[in-house]
Amino acid sequence: MTWELLLAAFISSTLLPGGSELLLAWYVTETPSHFYPLLVTAIVGNVAGSMLSFFMGWLIALKYPLTFLNKPQHQRAQRWIEKYGPVTLLLAWLPVVGDPLCLVAGWLRLNPLSSFLFILIGKSIRYFVIAWLALEVVE
Repeated sequence: MTWELLLAAFISSTLLPGGSELLLAWYVTETPSHFYPLLVTAIVGNVAGSMLSFFMGWLIALKYPLTFLNKPQHQRAQRWIEKYGPVTLLLAWLPVVGDPLCLVAGWLRLNPLSSFLFILIGKSIRYFVIAWLALEVVE
């Protein structure tokens, strides 16, 4: 059960399509006693996927330092990150813009530790809210 959630959370936080929120909610409703292990599993998988996107951006910058950001969502992410810095990564959980934020943050060579912490905080809050709401439905 947790491997599927870990993989779904990982994939959904990369540039690949996917979603783990419904899977987490379903697991929590099926086994409420596993609330925290399920929550941690989803967070770990999702943050790992975002950090993969971050380091992909870091590596892409080595080969394509000026020509990479040609998609509108990447340019929007670049403007946000240049204006607000790593704190922008609190929004890495957002659909559509979250994945490019992580990629562009790596491409712009933001501090990996502060980037990790902001990604962790934002995604932890999102998954906690989802799991908590699912638990409330059960009770």
